[in-house]
Amino acid sequence: MPHLPPIHALQAFEAVARRRSFALAAMELHLTPSAVSHQIARLEAQLGVRLLERSAHGVRLSAAGESYLSRVAGALAAIASATDDVQHGVSNSLYVHSTPSLAMLWLMPRLPTFAQAHPEVSLNLSAAHTHSDFALGQADLDIRYGVPNWGDLVVEPLFEEPIVPMASPAFIRAHRLKRIEQLLDVPLIQSNVSVVQWSDWFAAHSRLRAPQRFALRFDRAQMAMEAAILGLGVALESAVLAQPHLREGRLRMVFGLDRCVRVKAHFVVYPARHARRAPVEAFLTWIHREAARCALAPA
Repeated sequence: MPHLPPIHALQAFEAVARRRSFALAAMELHLTPSAVSHQIARLEAQLGVRLLERSAHGVRLSAAGESYLSRVAGALAAIASATDDVQHGVSNSLYVHSTPSLAMLWLMPRLPTFAQAHPEVSLNLSAAHTHSDFALGQADLDIRYGVPNWGDLVVEPLFEEPIVPMASPAFIRAHRLKRIEQLLDVPLIQSNVSVVQWSDWFAAHSRLRAPQRFALRFDRAQMAMEAAILGLGVALESAVLAQPHLREGRLRMVFGLDRCVRVKAHFVVYPARHARRAPVEAFLTWIHREAARCALAPA
């Protein structure tokens, strides 16, 4: 194993990179700015690369520093979490990472049932578009979105999703939306990261071509749905994730489920060795049961 840098040097680097200031990092670490600078210099000397660029305007990361921070920050967070668990006698901790929209729209409303069934499990949930790095111990389970191509990891699909055009009831009434061709005359909302794009939907249900430009573009399904709720246009989103909005009348499917594109795009991903932990096994059993229930009633 390569010689690891001192933990104090890594902490100093992470603090300076996050704060973009030696003085603020020094205050956080209860050190002098000179001591922090010395730690960074030692780390750069050991690595043989420049991590930080210093100028009259402050501190910024070099390209190597950006790459190193993305790995080191997660590792330090994992160490801090593991230390906190040990200090507080937590043996049944569970770290779950998820895509943001699924976490907020689908997972969070269901978590009370998991907490009630497994009060002994200390659940830590984080959400981001970037995948969790299992090599750094950042998570026990990662709920990912996309086309499954994740090496030697165990990949388990959650549910099949009908992807449908949806808008606020007021928007549908105002534009009298009844026919597919009418969509070309109203603002369409684009979800940039969706595995089903407007071009796919039009190709599946008509001979029309999707527009080249869109009124609004978002990188989260949650924001696209909110824009549709606000009457800004028609979103092409999952009826599973939109369940709360559809049920409470904030959104309505423009044409119904018969004009959908069905996909399996949400997956629980984990290294096989993680399945041996009781909290992981409990969460997997629970989440697949919840997924089966919503698959029976997507709207």
